[in-house]
Amino acid sequence: MFISPAFAAGNGSPAGFDLMGFLPMIVIFVLFWLLMVRPQQKRMKETQKMLSEIQKGDEVVTQGGIVGRVVKASEQYLTLEIANNVEINVQRAAVNGKLEKGTMKSL
Repeated sequence: MFISPAFAAGNGSPAGFDLMGFLPMIVIFVLFWLLMVRPQQKRMKETQKMLSEIQKGDEVVTQGGIVGRVVKASEQYLTLEIANNVEINVQRAAVNGKLEKGTMKSL
């Protein structure tokens, strides 16, 4: 009564793969990749490179905000001098950033 006979027959949609139905999901996936995943991977590579380049004499800041000078460096751990004759051991992964030389003296 309210349904037209052509629509009720069920011949309105073609059988098979409909690319236009998947196009919005493909576009969303590409945007997600470009805006979220790719920059995060780039940031991780830069962080890993920075951590691997830390050597004795570099000044670093930890994730906890401790600023210190590297006096001993091993593969997994760093020994930081945070004050005169005060040294602490931290994991390399706990280093948040490398500082310019002389930063500790200006603090």
